[in-house]
Amino acid sequence: MFNFYKKLGPCSYTDILSALNIDDASSNYSKVVFNSFEGFKNSTKNDLTFLYDDYDISELEIKAKGIIISNKRKDKSKLDDVIKFEVSDVQSSVARISNLFYREFNNIEKNKFHKTKICRGSNISKTAVIKNGCKIGDNFSIGDGSVINEGCVIGNNVKIGANTLIQNSIIGNNNEIEHNCSIGQPGFGFSFNDNNNLKIFHIGRVIIQDSCYIGSNSTIDRGSFSDTYIGENVYLDNQVHIAHNVSIGSNSILAGQCGIAGSTTIGRYVRMGGQVGVAGHISIGNNVEIAAKSGVRNSIADNQKIMGDPAINMFTHLKKTLKKNKLKDGNA
Repeated sequence: MFNFYKKLGPCSYTDILSALNIDDASSNYSKVVFNSFEGFKNSTKNDLTFLYDDYDISELEIKAKGIIISNKRKDKSKLDDVIKFEVSDVQSSVARISNLFYREFNNIEKNKFHKTKICRGSNISKTAVIKNGCKIGDNFSIGDGSVINEGCVIGNNVKIGANTLIQNSIIGNNNEIEHNCSIGQPGFGFSFNDNNNLKIFHIGRVIIQDSCYIGSNSTIDRGSFSDTYIGENVYLDNQVHIAHNVSIGSNSILAGQCGIAGSTTIGRYVRMGGQVGVAGHISIGNNVEIAAKSGVRNSIADNQKIMGDPAINMFTHLKKTLKKNKLKDGNA
């Protein structure tokens, strides 16, 4: 698998202490090294990982050798077999450590990637740019001014409009991506600490399955420590924003100007009207319908119809609205 970033590890126990400004120097761990820095779902026995406060340790299987965790947690004893780096701010610590393990490739390194081979039946604008290391299928089309950055994989029968940027992405067959889209750029992952914004290095990708449509001026951020995933036959209208780590199930449709915040999971056959806003770190079930301009703040079970802000059951919302209007008419 192509790495879209330069790995800088392994890093030693003392390297981590120094980056986190921790004074503890236990002799028991002085020779310990960590091969990589990963999210807890992808971490292995020689990695360093992290855990935000909204996760319950008892429900997780932590495979990593070390973990960055809040010093305020009361359930740390459940991690006795893991080397713990206890910090006051997990997010700012993740930002520091991500940049210790990863960086972007420089131009010299990029020039060493294999030349991209364009398959048969392609229609490539003279002003489009396709960089090294890519794999592109048959019957590919790309418009004026569009750019595909290093290492992207694009299947057969894919059409890309003008002035679109694609990076850190794997795109399946029979997809259409309209003009002025941005796919695979880093998400809005950062930490505000000591009057400085610390950016988290995003090592994830964008995965777009077969037969999808991405409307003009839409944005799909790549994942931070996991992938942003778009299932088969998903249709995104114009000006839709999909944040990092979001997963959208197959056959879902999002109308114009919807915005999905980071790490939210959307099920299959979901329908969203225009300008729906969905909070981060929640789940929306299968076969859910969400009316236009709704604000979804909490997880939604399967087969629900919701509307309003905050979004609630559609029929409950309509009853409340009718009752409110009657009261207004009575006071007129």
